[in-house]
Amino acid sequence: MNPIKSVGEKLANKGFELKTLRAAGVVGGLGPAALPVAASALIRGGATPATAIRIAAVKHGDRVFLEDESGSLTFSEVHRRSNALARAFAGLGIGPGDGLAVMCRNHRGFVEANLAGWKLGATVILLNTMFSGPQLADVIEREEAKLVVLDQEFEDLLAGVPDSVDRVCAWQNDPEPSGLPGVEDLIAANEDGDLPWPSQKGRNIILTSGTTGTPKGAQRPAPSGLSVMVGMFERIPHREGETMVMAAPLFHSWGYLNSVIGTSVGARLVLQRRFDPAQSMELVDEYEADALVAVPVMLQRIMELDPEVSDRFRADKLKIVTLSGSALPGGLATAWMDRYGDNIYNFYGSTEVAMGSIATPEDLRIDPSTAGRPPYGTSMRLVDERGDEVPRGETGRIFIRNEMVFDGYTGGGNKESLDGFVSSGDIGHFDEHGLLFIDGRDDEMIVSGGENVFPAEVEDLISGHEEVVEAAVIGVEDQKFGQALRAYVVLRKEDALGENEVRAYVKANLASYKAPRDVVFLPELPRNATGKILKRSLG
Repeated sequence: MNPIKSVGEKLANKGFELKTLRAAGVVGGLGPAALPVAASALIRGGATPATAIRIAAVKHGDRVFLEDESGSLTFSEVHRRSNALARAFAGLGIGPGDGLAVMCRNHRGFVEANLAGWKLGATVILLNTMFSGPQLADVIEREEAKLVVLDQEFEDLLAGVPDSVDRVCAWQNDPEPSGLPGVEDLIAANEDGDLPWPSQKGRNIILTSGTTGTPKGAQRPAPSGLSVMVGMFERIPHREGETMVMAAPLFHSWGYLNSVIGTSVGARLVLQRRFDPAQSMELVDEYEADALVAVPVMLQRIMELDPEVSDRFRADKLKIVTLSGSALPGGLATAWMDRYGDNIYNFYGSTEVAMGSIATPEDLRIDPSTAGRPPYGTSMRLVDERGDEVPRGETGRIFIRNEMVFDGYTGGGNKESLDGFVSSGDIGHFDEHGLLFIDGRDDEMIVSGGENVFPAEVEDLISGHEEVVEAAVIGVEDQKFGQALRAYVVLRKEDALGENEVRAYVKANLASYKAPRDVVFLPELPRNATGKILKRSLG
């Protein structure tokens, strides 16, 4: 490699990063007194949430940062409160590398507990609010958590957790007071000045999806640079001082990532403890929100509201609707944009690989089922069974590389990797426009009569029928063909379609061997907290 060219490319990349971050409002706007504080924070703290809030407190001060059911908090208030909370956690034995578990809905307690953990260099474990008691006990033991910060409603689920693990109540929803120490009391009892930087940077553990069994913990280090953030801002037009309605759960990597993005751009985060489709849109209008952070099933629920409810929504300031967590049905994307404008940005990634690609409204207008294109800072390879890259248009296994790829599972094991590229677990292809399409999970391929079928293609077709809300397809045993397809279908109106009509619709649009042998109609599909369909619960 030509070293001069290499240096030139590096300088060009840094210039692009700086320009992108300046346009988003992440850098710039700091006065002479604040600039040294921000520079010191970045150098000593790295690109972490603790650094982001320290800079935001200096830069934005009295600007409102959090809105929840308890009221408003400014950037300075959240910074000081999380300092005090960090001191309280340190008094409970939390230090660098120690496990701090958070099991909270979307409210200030989640945000402040997470920031306090990062300020101490702790390992912050984000617990799914749909976990069962045995799952909680298994995860807390495996991750060696010393402290659990939780909402009062989850207290009984910790019956199987040893008493040696401390508990702190972040949100009380029962008139009867919790017997646990409360976050507000801990904040009031401790000094709120800046803490020294910890001896090591903190990290997150984000748990893989699942409501049965013990989910795997994906170790997510602090990013080594800013390229992933730049990639987000390159494709999604977040701007300084915007308002974001956070409908997606913060414990999920998508909601969590957007909370960090919001902190970095000085955004006002409107937190919704429990998702309600009408309330989400009411918050969008009440706060004149610029952005809505959600998962696809949330948009589906909004679009299903009765006209007498939905007709009053304006959403006239809404320029960004960011989605991730599960597949986005093409029909949903088109219906939403036709109604609320071209504002959907669909993010494809996973707990293990973080960011894969982003589909902009322009991409979705070309084809509403696309996953978009890999952004700046993310590289992608599509390979065959031998590990050789496949030509454009051909299906291959998806491998991704960026600075946020996980460090492996906490219980041991890792995802398959090729030269630093980590498997997403999906297969897909690029079309002639360079757009990525996800064809299915690499372990979901159904071989029926010698033909390979990926459920995603059939699901997307059935879901696009005007009488269908959504569909899921799985493989089942078949004596004649080895495997056959079974489709689970949710209709808009009962008895609007029959089994034969669904099969005929598939045969009219796809190869006949992709038509389901069985069609089962359900009132709804089983989902986890982020809207991902739980196929193991079907069949």
